[in-house]
Amino acid sequence: MGLDPDQVTCHVTYLGGGFGRRGETDFVVLAAQFAQAVAGTPVQVTWSREEDMRHDFYRPAAVARMRGVVRAGKALTLDGRIAAPSVTRQSMARMTGSPPPGPDKGHVEGMFNQPYAIPNYRVTGHLADLAVPIGVWRSVGNSFNGFFMESFVDEMAIAAGRDPLAFRLELAAAEHGPSAGVLRTVAEMSGWDSPRAPGTGLGVAMTHSFRTPTTVVIEVAERNGAIALTRAWMACDVGTALDPAIIEAQMVGGLVYGLSAAMMEEISFAGGVVEQGNFTDYDALRQHQMPEVAVRILETSGHIGGVGEPGTPPAAPALANAIFDMTGQRIRDLPLNKHLRFVG
Repeated sequence: MGLDPDQVTCHVTYLGGGFGRRGETDFVVLAAQFAQAVAGTPVQVTWSREEDMRHDFYRPAAVARMRGVVRAGKALTLDGRIAAPSVTRQSMARMTGSPPPGPDKGHVEGMFNQPYAIPNYRVTGHLADLAVPIGVWRSVGNSFNGFFMESFVDEMAIAAGRDPLAFRLELAAAEHGPSAGVLRTVAEMSGWDSPRAPGTGLGVAMTHSFRTPTTVVIEVAERNGAIALTRAWMACDVGTALDPAIIEAQMVGGLVYGLSAAMMEEISFAGGVVEQGNFTDYDALRQHQMPEVAVRILETSGHIGGVGEPGTPPAAPALANAIFDMTGQRIRDLPLNKHLRFVG
């Protein structure tokens, strides 16, 4: 704006649900430019929902190729390759003027660092630059890598002829006690080993992110040819629970975020323009679609872990794995409503 820094006063407000978007500055610059054009007049700039949705910084498109070896019921090898644009490089270049040097761990987080004792374990990240502005989305790289990793671990368990939760528990117990603990906890909460009602399915996923292992079990049921999410159980190990009520709210909120993205949220482009503009074509989980959720908080990890984001990564794979358990249909791409119908 051509102003000296001492001519500027910045009034900092509470974030209140930014989820990464409010870390950007494009709307701030626009407001300042408008204000300068009408000097002496207070200006408030508000984008419509359509403007906001069509001029966003999006969660990156991502694809993975997974290979594994199981023998005698054991996981011997996991080899994952991920291709996606770099959130870190794009967002940091906007904030600082240049991308950070060196390897991009955020690109492969949620896959390379999972607490499974697989003897031969390799993850490779491939940066794919696309002409789409991308930014930080709740749980960042863990959000898509959690789906890739935990969907494939489920496939390995089935290929090994093992129960998916017991398969994970055996791998986690040999690697990381708190991760094994959240698996045992959701098994008990959900009655995993109990007989299941006809026309229902259970799916499990465990992701270690932001220093907090979190496991989700989701129950689905068939309702007149559509899929209903009936119940969900979550267990997280935060080390020290400073405010259990806030932790529970964050875990459930993260689950809703992840389920919405998994079930129905998709941004597509035509002619360089975003096709979606409002909740009519970019919907989110509604109250009547929300499963009943129970959360249990553990404190064994020895450090304070994150709570705002770890509930999101296991949501999508737990749901996809539950759908497989009920229907035998293994869905490997999102959103899931491209392949089946949810209760509306």
